Amino acid sequence: MKLITVVILVMMLALPEALQTKAVKTQMVTYKSGDESVNGYLVTPESRGRHPAIVVIHEWWGLVPWVKEQANNFAQQGYVALAVDLYHGKSASDPNEAHELMRGLPQDGAVRDLKAAFDYLASRPDVNPKKIGSVGGCMGGGHSLLLAENEPKLAACAVNYGAMPTDPALIAKIHAPVLGNFGGLDHGITPDAVHAFEKGMKAEGKTIDVKIYDDAGHGFENPNNKAGYRKEDAADAWSRMMAFFDKTLK
Repeated sequence: MKLITVVILVMMLALPEALQTKAVKTQMVTYKSGDESVNGYLVTPESRGRHPAIVVIHEWWGLVPWVKEQANNFAQQGYVALAVDLYHGKSASDPNEAHELMRGLPQDGAVRDLKAAFDYLASRPDVNPKKIGSVGGCMGGGHSLLLAENEPKLAACAVNYGAMPTDPALIAKIHAPVLGNFGGLDHGITPDAVHAFEKGMKAEGKTIDVKIYDDAGHGFENPNNKAGYRKEDAADAWSRMMAFFDKTLK
């Protein structure tokens, strides 16, 4: 396994300014997913001992710098964060290209890679294997739930404006508590769909906490979404995620 290590001070661009920066260690890591070797961006706190961990799942753009920033931000809060690369080295800056990459991603392959990421984190001596969660936005939000459906040991699942299962049989497979942040103006992941998922989760006796931001659309947490970014809503969503992970993973 080849590791490229560097210690950096990360500026938490999308977070409340009151939060202080801390030194974290970043590595590009390689681990097995079935018969393949896959890469991920790993960020660890400098403190010793076992830590809770988070699988960070990218949007349809791929493993771009903003996703790595999010992994850095989680590590600053005491989590080992692994940002996966479901596109195996590819990324996009154009929506049409991103759409094609997403369409070309086989679900079984994505599940295999996500479970491999979970297993990799669980095998690390600096991770508490009972305290691993997942998070993603847009495509990554849907895949965060997909991991929850397929990994019963997942301890927490956060989804930001991602697709949600409607089949009660799939919802029944989710054992992790779920936090959701959604936009009231999102025409793809609509408030009606959010309420239906929330109702389905509660009908199965699952733990779920969702919030719909009335003035926000799809992708409102990403500052690269110049037209749709909502700074205050993004900060609130981040605070909700940190409180959720602190409660479920720490």
